[in-house]
Formats: sequence, C-alpha cells, structure tokens
Amino acid sequence: MVWAFFVALIGHVWYAGITGHITVLTWIAISLVFLEGAVLLLSGGTCPLTHWARRYSDSTRHNFDIFLPEFIARYNQHIFTSLFLLGMALVLWRHWAGV
Repeated sequence: MVWAFFVALIGHVWYAGITGHITVLTWIAISLVFLEGAVLLLSGGTCPLTHWARRYSDSTRHNFDIFLPEFIARYNQHIFTSLFLLGMALVLWRHWAGV
C-alpha cells in the first residue's frame, strides 16, 4: 500500500506537469516524495518496512514483500526516481515558464 501511495503521488506530479494544473496538492506530493527519499537514504537505501518483513521471511528475492515482477522490484528505486525527476522537471518548467 505504501508503494502504491507513492506511485500515485508520482502519477499526480506527471499529471500536473503534463496538464499544467499545478496546485498546492502538487507541491505536497513533491514534498512527500522527497521525504520518502530522505527516509530511504537514512535507512541505507531500503524501505524500513523491508527490514521488518525480512524477519518473517527466508526469501532473498527482491519482490518477497511486494507484489511486483522481480525486475521491477529490483530496480524499483531507479525506475520511479527517474519518473519522478522527469515529472518534477515538467512541473518546474510549466511553473517557471508560465506555460
């Protein structure tokens, strides 16, 4: 559920960047994604919930705690960080250019 929440936030950033409909909610979404990034950095690049879930599983697979294909789970942070940064670039361009 946490993953889906943050994917929805990234989706909102993309929506705002594409449509130009930038609101307070857009800036809140960007702030929350940055906060998530800070939490991930502080926990060594792994979701703190993963540490907790590892205690209850013997699996060493990347997708043991999330219902995603192995490839997406393995490169989750790379994929969604790239998507977020591109979406944020669109938002900032629209915001500064007044487009």
